[in-house]
Amino acid sequence: MSAKPEHYDLIKKPVITEKATMASENGAVVFQVAMDATKPQIKEAVEAVFGVKVKAVNTTITKGKVKKFRGRTGERSDKKKAYVTLVEGNTIDVTTGL
Repeated sequence: MSAKPEHYDLIKKPVITEKATMASENGAVVFQVAMDATKPQIKEAVEAVFGVKVKAVNTTITKGKVKKFRGRTGERSDKKKAYVTLVEGNTIDVTTGL
């Protein structure tokens, strides 16, 4: 099996929020990634998919909240975000899509 589908499985989607936009001004891009993804795997995947050089990867895990909808309780799923800092001169435009 080739390594390409593996990279696309790790990176789920870019996160476009106010905080992510602030991070992008400092050369960082935020992605939602698979829960079992490690920092070296994320770095390798971003470099392979987007063709850029990655300086650092920071990750956060957000636990899912319990919410009510029409009187029934449900739980949102846990999410893992990766803040990927790029080397000077490299950029990823997440607004255009892949």
